[in-house]
Amino acid sequence: MICGATATGKSDIAIEVAKELDAEIINADSMQLYRGMDIGTAKLAVADRGGIPHHLLDVLEVNQDSTVAWYQELARSFISDIHARGKDAVIVGGTGLYIKAILDELNFPDTDPEVRAKLEAEVEEFGASSLFARLEELDPAAALAIDRANIRRVIRALEVIEITGQPFTANLPREDSSRYPDAMQFGLVMDRDHLRERIDARVDRMWDCGFVPEVDELIARGIKDGVTARRALGYAQIISMREGTMTEEEAKEDTKRASRQYARRQETWFSRDARIQWVAQHQPRLETILQKINS
Repeated sequence: MICGATATGKSDIAIEVAKELDAEIINADSMQLYRGMDIGTAKLAVADRGGIPHHLLDVLEVNQDSTVAWYQELARSFISDIHARGKDAVIVGGTGLYIKAILDELNFPDTDPEVRAKLEAEVEEFGASSLFARLEELDPAAALAIDRANIRRVIRALEVIEITGQPFTANLPREDSSRYPDAMQFGLVMDRDHLRERIDARVDRMWDCGFVPEVDELIARGIKDGVTARRALGYAQIISMREGTMTEEEAKEDTKRASRQYARRQETWFSRDARIQWVAQHQPRLETILQKINS
């Protein structure tokens, strides 16, 4: 598995590793699941995938929503199929909970309609910030891992806390119950200033490559009806721009700011998993990873 913060170069190194291992790639980026969300998610074009089969890309429409349990079932089925053909699977992405769901056993309770309805009513009455502040108080670790703009996940975390009487993070998969105990995890890490430069340059490239027209097309296809897709980094800002609450320059700068914040949350999430072997920016990445795999 190859993980790390946004803009650290995960997709490219995954292809290099997959070529060396004759492996296939499974996407673990929650927004690359969506058809048409290409530029803003830095999804590799088919021509740039090095002939390596990629799975779990472009499997949802932008007005559909995903769940961790749904992703877990699909990803594990692809892994079983790949292994049955005598090949290895390389999982790549920055959605930490999706990666953890592949490796470890989920322990989330079923939803409680009454608790869910009460929390949704509180959002309407008091606003999303009020619920996120409660999450920060009840489970600071979960608040670090969940985007405050993703109110659906904030509600789910608070729902789990109320149902179980435990922090949301107490219900996360345990690392000692791995489905794939021989799996190896590699995390790409960069110093903060360098990563900031990469994020800002990536956002500028996205705009130059037609990010705004991409979002315009997705608005026509119903992205505003999707709870998950419409909140994706950059997409949310351009939607706000089209709704007249941001200028284009404000949308671009807010995308950079939000991306940097997201990168910090990713680093915090992945830093808690002691199984990850970190590869720094000054190391020869491919050689370092292959050496660890073969040692």
